[in-house]
Amino acid sequence: MIDGALPGAGKLSLPPGFQVIALGAVGSTNDEAKDRARSGSPERTVVWARSQQTGRGRRGRAWTSPEGNLYTSTILRPRVTPAVAAQMSFVASLAIAETAEAFLPAMAAVRCKWPNDVLVNGRKVAGILLESEASADGRLAWLVLGVGINLRYFPEGTEFAATSLAEEGAGHAEPAAALEMYAQKLAHWYARWQAEGFDPVRAAWLARAANRGGPVVVRLSDRELTGTFVDLDSDGVLLLDRGDGGVPVRIAAGDVFFPGS
Repeated sequence: MIDGALPGAGKLSLPPGFQVIALGAVGSTNDEAKDRARSGSPERTVVWARSQQTGRGRRGRAWTSPEGNLYTSTILRPRVTPAVAAQMSFVASLAIAETAEAFLPAMAAVRCKWPNDVLVNGRKVAGILLESEASADGRLAWLVLGVGINLRYFPEGTEFAATSLAEEGAGHAEPAAALEMYAQKLAHWYARWQAEGFDPVRAAWLARAANRGGPVVVRLSDRELTGTFVDLDSDGVLLLDRGDGGVPVRIAAGDVFFPGS
């Protein structure tokens, strides 16, 4: 089902159960999707916008959202706790990475950066924002999975260098085609996660992990930690070897940077 009139919306080929609400300029696709989730919109409803005026990423950071990129927020209703639902950022990272690979030249290096970024040739091409509400039993009432993929444009002067698919050689990636591919990949990984749990998602994510086994700087709210990114724990927490002979430090939230990048 498609509701809206963005270019290409009426011809979208979507996985079973997916429906798209195609909008023009909005404040935030996540805000639109949250309103619809609270009003009872079904799982797999995708809010797709041409541009965002107040797009945001993790920790309220502004997300530059000009026309020409892909901006979506998908309503999901997995019957899990909020802690388990956080694994959806890894599910989405895999879907985005495989979407990017479908348009990029074969030699492009597509990697996942903890906790929820996707890189192409070492630069950020996409971001993810999860927002949710719990029901009375402690499980999720709904989860909104916000995704922005830089197809044509990317911001300059960011703290972690950004890029776009066009910049990396995929000039033919249009929003409608990218949405079709992303929905297919998301449907696949979401189904695997629901059926098999986090293990296959974790394994696939680690196979793409940027700088695994290498030095990283983890910026926390009150300090920075340096060490070696050694693994991803069974719950998605980053394991950092501080080089002091102790057990790896578990990092549940933070921003990761690569020295010298």
